[in-house]
Amino acid sequence: MPNLWDPIAGDYETADGWIRLHTNLPRHREAALRVLGTEADRAAVSQAVARWQADDLETAVVAEGGVAAAMRSRQEWLSHPQGQAVAADPFIGWHGPRCISLRHRPQATSSRPLAGLRVLDLTRVLAGPVSTRTLAGFGADVLRIDPPGWDEPGVIPDISLGKRCAYLDLRSADGLERLKTLMADADVLVHGYRPGALDGLGLDRAARDAIAPNRIEVTLDAYGWQGPWAGRRGFDSLVQMSAGIADAGREWAGADKPTPLPVQALDHATGYLMAAAVLSAITQAANGQQVADAHLSLARTAELLAGMEKSARGEEITGATSRDYAPEPEMSGWGPGRRLMPALRVGDTEMSWPLPANRLGTSPAKWANQDP
Repeated sequence: MPNLWDPIAGDYETADGWIRLHTNLPRHREAALRVLGTEADRAAVSQAVARWQADDLETAVVAEGGVAAAMRSRQEWLSHPQGQAVAADPFIGWHGPRCISLRHRPQATSSRPLAGLRVLDLTRVLAGPVSTRTLAGFGADVLRIDPPGWDEPGVIPDISLGKRCAYLDLRSADGLERLKTLMADADVLVHGYRPGALDGLGLDRAARDAIAPNRIEVTLDAYGWQGPWAGRRGFDSLVQMSAGIADAGREWAGADKPTPLPVQALDHATGYLMAAAVLSAITQAANGQQVADAHLSLARTAELLAGMEKSARGEEITGATSRDYAPEPEMSGWGPGRRLMPALRVGDTEMSWPLPANRLGTSPAKWANQDP
């Protein structure tokens, strides 16, 4: 499997603490290297970072268009203006309630309750894709849209399960018009753009309401929807540094470096919560109630996890066993493989995916069983 991380990405010791540089996207790597004034060599980057104060370097990288996060303690985060703003945010923010009409879906059954539900997926690694993978597991028709040539090596085999994935250039007139057509026919829109980012494409809230008045919309960002960092780019590993989780893990482990929760815990937790928000909105609409857009954030999920008990009863999980895998191999776009069994069920309804995971850009930009 390809490495999930760019060679420069990772945690670095500064003059007064630690910082994490996220450089998986070329433009983010270039921004960090411009600030540091060094070449793309990890040893050189480490030497350059060591001369900076963590907060100063974080500010400089972000100002240059990159993404970075200094490691803060829980106390430092809770006294930070953004930490205070996140703590004041509702767990799921519901905004702009309106009446919608659900499209009739005669193919829905108790075993496939979301069959026929069209979900337009405009998300990237990892929380948003986890939410739409979950919806696909209950029968939804999920169409993921990416810019031409986009890829997320090492991740796509996990989160493209059950979806059809198409390329569209939204900066072209034809691509944007096609997206509007897809949106008009969608039942659910899931996106992970920062606040106001869709406005630049001419897809502000008013435009989306005009194009798809009956849609359910769920979105997320990294650092919350109010406060000075509401528009800041971020990822799970960065939010764990900012919000004090990596520092708490360091203390718990008796380590001398940041120790975050494993497996991108904020991403996965937020993804399942986004899927739950979609189900809640569908239920409200089916009962004739108004439906609002749902706003979630990785930082608010971090607050939820930070407030939970730090231990639990039960069998210790040390690794996967043979019974943890699906009995039949999945014929994915990368060849056959055995996938872990689904992590959840809703009542007696279990998740299953008729479509195997496939590479990005392998499907046309249209809904299933719909003419071009």
